[in-house]
Amino acid sequence: MANETMEQELARLRSENEKLKSQKTKGLTFKVSQKGALSVYGMGRFPVTLYKEQWLRLMDKKDEILSFISENEDQLTTKE
Repeated sequence: MANETMEQELARLRSENEKLKSQKTKGLTFKVSQKGALSVYGMGRFPVTLYKEQWLRLMDKKDEILSFISENEDQLTTKE
């Protein structure tokens, strides 16, 4: 009986694992961290986490960031 239960549990875990693998979404997702910061997932291996004030300061610099990227295009690399 223990073998049947173990085999059933293994089958269930394999099925759940396949389901999770197929649900991987491309794109960005957002989450509030335990400390109240905004975490952005999907940009790389780890989330980008900043507090609200930091995100707002960064977004205020959008035009400067885009200009900097444009001016330094030849030195910057692209990761897909």
